[in-house]
Amino acid sequence: MKKYLVLIPARKGSQRLPGKNMKMLGDLPLVGHSISYALKSGFYDIFVTTNDPDIVQYSSKRNVKVINRPDALAGNEEPILTAVQHAVASVEKGYDAVILLQPTNPLRPKSLLRKAIEVFEYENVESLMTVSRNEHKLGTITDNRFIPYNYKMGQRSQDLEPLYFENGLIYIVSTKLLKKGSLLGNTNYPLIVDHPFSEIDIDTESDFEKAEMYYEFYKENNSD
Repeated sequence: MKKYLVLIPARKGSQRLPGKNMKMLGDLPLVGHSISYALKSGFYDIFVTTNDPDIVQYSSKRNVKVINRPDALAGNEEPILTAVQHAVASVEKGYDAVILLQPTNPLRPKSLLRKAIEVFEYENVESLMTVSRNEHKLGTITDNRFIPYNYKMGQRSQDLEPLYFENGLIYIVSTKLLKKGSLLGNTNYPLIVDHPFSEIDIDTESDFEKAEMYYEFYKENNSD
């Protein structure tokens, strides 16, 4: 099995939902859900990269290693790639790949990470990301006219060409690829996830409220 570094990027300074990475979803903050998921999946080389003192304190209490991210690498316009590269360069041990778990995707199927690793290794790819099917009839609006984009008027939904969206649940990236300056390689495997958790990506208060509903439903029904 390859050596994996589990990385949780959790900067401060969200504009649309201030303090979101420490916002409580159930009995854990968002960053805590990704930490717990990694631990329950059997990983212990878990690092949180952050410039938020509250997240540093919380992560330390969870016995998770912290990488102090410079503010210059934590701005709203800064790509996640630079934070990941900084984190990899900061650790002492050598790793074959990085597992990226974003706090804004706190709900994940229990077995998804193990499945992702199996596929990543079996397919021998540079990177892997989780995707989900988009079954909406999409279109553009020009001069107050709706113009279908991925279908023809009257076409049945079940006859649409399959399209997929990047759901953000899990990314796996080889460290060799990161050194080349990329998160997604030419051999990037799209792992399809057919689960309602793929709909949760928290950027706004309404996103968070939806996550709360999903969290309570699956907790009460004791299901994955």
